[in-house]
Amino acid sequence: MTQNLHICLYPMPIVWGDKKANFELLEDAVGRLHPGTDLLVVPEMFSTGFMTSDKEQLRELAEWNSGETIEFLQRLSRESGVAIAGSFMANTGGSLFNRAFFVEPIGDPTFADKRHLFTMAGENKVFSAGDRRLAVRYRGWNIAMVVCYDIRFPVWCRNVGNGYDLLLAVANWPVPRVGAWTQLLKARAIENLSYVCGVNCSGRDSNGFEYDGASYLFDFKGADISMRSDSSPLIYASLSYEKLEKFREKFPAWKDSDEFIITN
Repeated sequence: MTQNLHICLYPMPIVWGDKKANFELLEDAVGRLHPGTDLLVVPEMFSTGFMTSDKEQLRELAEWNSGETIEFLQRLSRESGVAIAGSFMANTGGSLFNRAFFVEPIGDPTFADKRHLFTMAGENKVFSAGDRRLAVRYRGWNIAMVVCYDIRFPVWCRNVGNGYDLLLAVANWPVPRVGAWTQLLKARAIENLSYVCGVNCSGRDSNGFEYDGASYLFDFKGADISMRSDSSPLIYASLSYEKLEKFREKFPAWKDSDEFIITN
């Protein structure tokens, strides 16, 4: 039987444009993880913050998959025995991407690029869109991952044939729209008969937008199962595969879903 999955959500207070400071924040958080944690989820563009300024300026922050950010994450994951998921600013062939990553203690990282670029902030002017969703199998769980604005698009997030058990969504979602973020996460959980984990950042960005760190783990019924503490910013959740499977058997709405094809 697949074991329970123990997740930590870290709503990082991202220091915009300062990789060193953000690496230090993450390393400190990893050092304080509860024993038995399987997966740590950090916000979108955890190492730089969400930026859509001049493309040439962003090239100085963007990295290849083999750059210092992924090397740093691999070391942390290996030393702690905990997988780490989030996104970073990537450069491939001269094009920039908002790239989701899933780094495991053993094995190669898994990557996929954000599909829906946030046009209202000009993300589409400097970044290129991805064409596939991140999917990985970890400790017996099928996990999918999307980035921020992607969560607004139910077709892209659709769980076909119970292909995933857990959907991760990482974001830089500002306070004025945070109510939508929360409801979208819950809706994706209910409609897809899956656990959904959403991790947002906290703090203030270089444009003055505020982020309140709203981060949740919703179960397949839309219930918030996150465990919080006033003494720590780290949020925990324990996912039961047995409960998930029993609910899918009892209420198999997935069998009545519509067939569709996503085109580019």
